[in-house]
Amino acid sequence: MAGHSQFKNIMHRKGRQDKVRAKLFSKLAREITVAAKTGLPDPTMNPRLRLAVQNARAQSMPKDNIERAIKKASGGEGDNYEEIRYEGYGPGGIAVIVEALSDNRNRTGGAVRAAFVKHGGNLGSTGAVSHMFNRIGEITYPADAGSADAILEAAIEAGADDVVSDENGHLIMTSFDTLGTVAGSLEERLGEAESVKSVWQPTISTEVDEQGATSIMKLIAALEDDDDVQNVYANFEADDEVMARLAAED
Repeated sequence: MAGHSQFKNIMHRKGRQDKVRAKLFSKLAREITVAAKTGLPDPTMNPRLRLAVQNARAQSMPKDNIERAIKKASGGEGDNYEEIRYEGYGPGGIAVIVEALSDNRNRTGGAVRAAFVKHGGNLGSTGAVSHMFNRIGEITYPADAGSADAILEAAIEAGADDVVSDENGHLIMTSFDTLGTVAGSLEERLGEAESVKSVWQPTISTEVDEQGATSIMKLIAALEDDDDVQNVYANFEADDEVMARLAAED
């Protein structure tokens, strides 16, 4: 029975991982389609599309999926998505930014507002919390991509702003405007990155305990589960051990 239960647990985790992966690919495809529609359907001539494709490839999205999303956009197919940014406060006054691509502003706004209310937060107006963040680019490579010195040298030559390396890997930071160019240069030298993305980096952070971290993570999970939501950012900090325990419980 124990072995059977273990098998069921493994299959449950695999099913959950497959579902998460499918949702991720759907969101990446939506970004590729929007990027292709807002410019030329050629990544070499469309910086936003190039970045979207780079990020999709970094997340191991199949080449056929990427090409299908571009063709759909170039053929005038698919829904017309609107970029929307929501800002508000989560439990404990934590600042939260939500980025969405939606074909129905009322539906998405209602769902985002409901998630904030359910998890002890409140949705604010545009600009309510974004002044506590900077928009930057982040590129990540695994630890075996090279030594800290080699990665630093490559990042400097590519025009990056900063690098943080540890046993888990390398995090390369750039300005938002140069993200695509820097990522392309690094790919030529280091190969494909693990991830290439623009993020909202907090300039002011709030320390939370385990209870506070649990509450804000539940809000973030609820928001990320919405198909229209692309990214969620929050300005909280928690002890590494607390975050490790929460990750293990997920």
